[in-house]
Amino acid sequence: MNLPNFSGNLGLSGFLPQWRRLRAFGLAFVLLSAAVARAADTFEWETNKNLVSADIKAGRLYPLLEQIAASTGWRVFVEPDAGRNISAKFKNLPPGEALHLLLGDLNFAMVPEPNGSSKLFVFHTKMQNATQLVQPAKPAAAVASKPKPIPNELVVRLKPGAKIEDLARLLGAKVIGRIDGLNAYRLQFDGADSTDAARTQLASNSDVSSVESNFVVDRPEVPQAVQANVPPLQLQLNPTPANGRTIIGLVDTAIQEPLPNGLDSFLLKPVSVAGDAQLDPNAPSHGTSMAETILRTLQTLGNGSSAVQILPIDVYGPNPTTSTFDVAQGVAAAVNGGAQLVNLSLGSSADSQLLQDLITQADQKGVVFYAAKGNTPVTAPFYPAADKGVTPVTALNPDGTVTSWANEAAIPAVGAMGTVVVQFNGQSFVVQGTSPATAIGTGTTAYYMDTGGLTAQQANEKILQGPTKTTIPNK
Repeated sequence: MNLPNFSGNLGLSGFLPQWRRLRAFGLAFVLLSAAVARAADTFEWETNKNLVSADIKAGRLYPLLEQIAASTGWRVFVEPDAGRNISAKFKNLPPGEALHLLLGDLNFAMVPEPNGSSKLFVFHTKMQNATQLVQPAKPAAAVASKPKPIPNELVVRLKPGAKIEDLARLLGAKVIGRIDGLNAYRLQFDGADSTDAARTQLASNSDVSSVESNFVVDRPEVPQAVQANVPPLQLQLNPTPANGRTIIGLVDTAIQEPLPNGLDSFLLKPVSVAGDAQLDPNAPSHGTSMAETILRTLQTLGNGSSAVQILPIDVYGPNPTTSTFDVAQGVAAAVNGGAQLVNLSLGSSADSQLLQDLITQADQKGVVFYAAKGNTPVTAPFYPAADKGVTPVTALNPDGTVTSWANEAAIPAVGAMGTVVVQFNGQSFVVQGTSPATAIGTGTTAYYMDTGGLTAQQANEKILQGPTKTTIPNK
């Protein structure tokens, strides 16, 4: 995909037309809703009475469709590039009449689904072109999830020379994980009471440098099948440059192999810190989707070839969740495997000192981290995106504004499109959240390293200083 070259530091007005154009090219970005309508506007869909009321003075199409999806439970699809300024005032109209007034010259079709959510298609040419899924608006009073400690586990770091086996035997614990470079160990106990007793004992042990809980990190959302035509991903692996390859450590779920069209050449030998994964053969894993998003970003920005490679690090295995300790293990494996960039399209509300210290050590060696800022509109920080030494990434609407469902912590972030479409076994799947935005940010930085001979930190500074074809800073 060849886009016009930018020079200098473009302002947002110069950048956004190119941003909108990306939807027509190889990244196959999907439109999502922008911010909700202004507070002065009102919109009410009474599903129990089948009546709609609205007083909208200067609204936009995507926020409206987002509200409709949330109010009705319908799956709403819109044609790419369909747009309309909304201005309407009415009270207690049937849905059909209300949609005519709201959508104006746009066409719409309702398709009932007896065994599932009905579908609303909004389009200006034909219904089959309404392929882009609209995310329902998030409730205004979203609440941050609380950190979830694993009740029978502790993460213990020892001073040099101390033996974890001796300490575990004393405590009646099992050592179920270790990160030797940090003298960090994952201890498992018989129950919560044993864990609490051990924490008390460890507090006064001179061989112990720190003790913390091991927290749950939820598995990222599964991609959803969608009707869309995605251009095939075509990318050739270049020979190793004189300054070496750029390697991205993708800390995520496992990746399904083989990838189509010879794309396996971009993957290094995968590493798992959590056991053998059991992947659905009919849908892409989250890790597979992030890998394709990175590769599509490289294809979009380049000329169809790249020397960047991905080191897949599985921190979930067959488990429904992972932990902050396993994420730290995954980060260590990525750094030890030569990754200059680490992609963390995951996270939780738990702040792990172990993970922060590991990131700090790697940051001092020039490794750059990109992490998802979070998909709930709360002001509480999401980790590791909020950790020092990490570049957080948030999700954007097509107009460059932050999506209404992204984390709202007062931490400046790089912004990228929050919804992409990937292909798997001939089927298209939509992937949504700050996760794909993070993969786009990582892929963009990798492109500048690969083509400009920049270090990871130099390329990251380029991303932070001004907009690129796929990212916007300070969001």
